Amino acid sequence: MLKISSIALRRGPEPLLEGADALITDGQRVAIVGANGAGKTSLFKLLLGQLSLDAGDFSLPGNCRIAHMAQEVESSQRSALDHVMDGHSVFRALEARLAEAEQAGDEMAIAHLHGDLEGIHAYSIPVTAKKLLHGLGFSEPELSLPVANFSGGWRIRLNLAQALMCPSDLLLLDEPTNHLDLDAMLWLEQWLKQYRGTLLFISHDRDFIDSVATSILHFEHKKLNQYTGTYSDFERQRAEKLALQQSQYAKQQQRISEIHSFVNRFRAKATKAKQAQSRLKELERMELIAPAHVDSPFNFEFPEAEKQSSPLLNLSKADLGYDAKNVILKGFNCSIIPGQRIGLLGPNGAGKSTLIKSLVGDQALVTGERTQGEHLHIGYFAQHQLEALDMGASPFLHLQRMSPKASDQDIRNFLGGFDFRGDDALDPIKNFSGGEKARLALAMIAWQRPNLLLLDEPTNHLDLEMRHALTMALQNFSGAIVVVSHDRHLLKNTVDDFWLVANGRVEEFGGTLVDYEQWLSEYQRTEPSAESNLDDSQQGGVSESAEQRRERKREAAEQRKALSPLKKACQKLEVQMEKLQGQLQQLENTLADSSLYQEANKEKLKKLLSEQAGARSKLEASELEWMEISEKIETLEARF
Repeated sequence: MLKISSIALRRGPEPLLEGADALITDGQRVAIVGANGAGKTSLFKLLLGQLSLDAGDFSLPGNCRIAHMAQEVESSQRSALDHVMDGHSVFRALEARLAEAEQAGDEMAIAHLHGDLEGIHAYSIPVTAKKLLHGLGFSEPELSLPVANFSGGWRIRLNLAQALMCPSDLLLLDEPTNHLDLDAMLWLEQWLKQYRGTLLFISHDRDFIDSVATSILHFEHKKLNQYTGTYSDFERQRAEKLALQQSQYAKQQQRISEIHSFVNRFRAKATKAKQAQSRLKELERMELIAPAHVDSPFNFEFPEAEKQSSPLLNLSKADLGYDAKNVILKGFNCSIIPGQRIGLLGPNGAGKSTLIKSLVGDQALVTGERTQGEHLHIGYFAQHQLEALDMGASPFLHLQRMSPKASDQDIRNFLGGFDFRGDDALDPIKNFSGGEKARLALAMIAWQRPNLLLLDEPTNHLDLEMRHALTMALQNFSGAIVVVSHDRHLLKNTVDDFWLVANGRVEEFGGTLVDYEQWLSEYQRTEPSAESNLDDSQQGGVSESAEQRRERKREAAEQRKALSPLKKACQKLEVQMEKLQGQLQQLENTLADSSLYQEANKEKLKKLLSEQAGARSKLEASELEWMEISEKIETLEARF
């Protein structure tokens, strides 16, 4: 499908790629990863003919149809539905020719064009466009709204739908999940898995990559390195490669040291001069192996607040929304205490952002009471805050304004953890990327030492390294966290409990993210959805009464409540068993050493055998307990 041969590509004075090769076959779903500025987007521009090569070549099959997601969309009065259907250029061209033929009264051309339209299944194109828009979170009334009515993030969704609408052999998607919420992203995953062409996509969401990708193309050291499998497979393979590289590097450095030592000692001796010269030539021939530099440029934390309150924040009998006529969430009660870690789940538009804004205090309660602790200090992150940054000020000045008495060195040290170093810390942010602005916003929050973090999609625009650093920082944060995020890896590693925001209520969700995917699928199937305006032949399925839906949801809630502690216990035992198996393997490797069975090592052998027996006993007990709990889970699932 795509062959890249010894290409060189420059943007400015620095080369992005030099002598890079890759071979991508038909039907592969390839995730493109690498540091910011490595050249990922430039590769897409090259394939689209927007950039020229400095050297090398690449080839695609003849008549290869390429679809790509535009990063910007002009404000227009075309409806959202028309904008998406514009992605099918063949359909639009035939439509235009048909209109001309009808105007000219050319019956023969009209007949031929109707045949051509039937050949591309033109009757199904509006239906497909609607399904794409509904899947990406647009409601039925929004389909007829002009593009100009939508915000930037929703226009990007329109561009994504337009790219998916376009018949293609090669699909290029640049960060398609950036402006999606979790339910839209789950829908996109399923759509891409069913795509029959070749997919190249840039993403910073590791769970999304794990779900979609069949291989990885990694930009590193101006080369393209290919790995088979998911992002998790890539991490493992690369770690093994780097470990081997580091080992080879260490051995090589030792050999170089030995050569230098020999040459320095014997260069002046006539009897050894020839051997010294031979070693110098060996040194010249030796291909230097670069040391494995894998350190992240990010190293930060959220410093602990000096004082805490418990509870930090309390909402009582609260109705949340814009006014009495527009209540989104009813009868909400919560008491947030230090150490709580809550993830908000729920379908698009259910009120997750409204809940966050009400907790912050940015949006007044319609009814009820909001009480905050004496020492409450909120750190709030939302995308609109990036627009509120002072574009003419530097990262350094942003922090200095908050703490005029802080030393210059303390500020610069702190900013360094967010990879604002040297001139980057002092330059105005007007030319910063979205990711750099998001990093600055997070740095400003951390600098203020909050004890309650309220985070609304904090990973948008962040690359994989920064997302990992944010996850580590949140794991070590001692305060409370409430987060909305489509990044499942972040949620799985930083959240202890989930709240489900749906149907005008906020309830505790007892299951895992996998359970939520199942809940969401069921919700979308049974709830009156945006697609309910399609006729029965397009919808399919059997209608369900409101009472039946309520009863089914009640049973599903009971099932989640009963299964949740059992599933958590199962997961804990699985981790324990994996650890014990690792210990046993390590002990068996040690016991394979024949020297242990000598008389001098009798006591050591006895101790190791005792440890082995103990580990086996614990493993057998854990396996037995795991089987018992698994049977209970199966019984409960069958009952419900």
